[in-house]
Amino acid sequence: MTSSPAEAQRQRELLAAMASGSVGALSLRESGARAARGLEAYRANAESIAERALAAAFGTVQAMLGAEDFARLAREFWRAHPPEHGDLGEWGEALPRWIEAHTGLAEWPWLADTARLDLALHCNERAADAVPDFASLNRLESTDPTDLHIVLVPGTALVESRWPLVSIHRAHQLEGETAASAFADVREAIAAERGEAAFVVRQGWRGVVHSLDQPTARWTRELLASADLSTALQRAGEAFDFAAWLGTAVRETWLKGVFASSD
Repeated sequence: MTSSPAEAQRQRELLAAMASGSVGALSLRESGARAARGLEAYRANAESIAERALAAAFGTVQAMLGAEDFARLAREFWRAHPPEHGDLGEWGEALPRWIEAHTGLAEWPWLADTARLDLALHCNERAADAVPDFASLNRLESTDPTDLHIVLVPGTALVESRWPLVSIHRAHQLEGETAASAFADVREAIAAERGEAAFVVRQGWRGVVHSLDQPTARWTRELLASADLSTALQRAGEAFDFAAWLGTAVRETWLKGVFASSD
């Protein structure tokens, strides 16, 4: 049910009051110190819920910062960008840009792209399911490639970075000696600024991350931008192996289908 304009305005005023710590012009049953205490309790509870919601979406960022520092970051972010929807699973889209602009986080310049990858995984797992149309592959043999578009399943994303964000993400999924070795490789890659391209796609009900070479990253970028098949192949370059990619995409169900511009 959609809220009335009056209720929407009341909610905006409440969020503003919680952010400022002042009851201001709010119409409350209580007043004075009692109203202020109630507002503070409401804000503390909201921040706690928001912190848990943000941690669910940005697990790698939380692991990198540690639980205590992440909690402080989440509260600060909540005050700067309070939720605008009842579904907190939709909240956090602005976090990567906010981290990028945060002077206190400047010594971790790879953190914003790590947040982008976390967000891409979170959105991927919330995306609608799709049934691949494998019969549409027949169009590859019968239709001019300038009239064709390869469409990937919903939630697919590409995150490109000058930092080794795929390696960072994977290292935080490991434990013990394997993790220690992975983190040593990550530190070396960060020092060398070895960039990586992360391909996020659904595998079953979970989002997974694949590292892409440059030709495949260019190809994927074009597909996500809805380029026609001819243009996507041209921009991917001669090093891109379309046949090998197509075989993998069909096997791993990355494709929604092949569609003509007239569809």
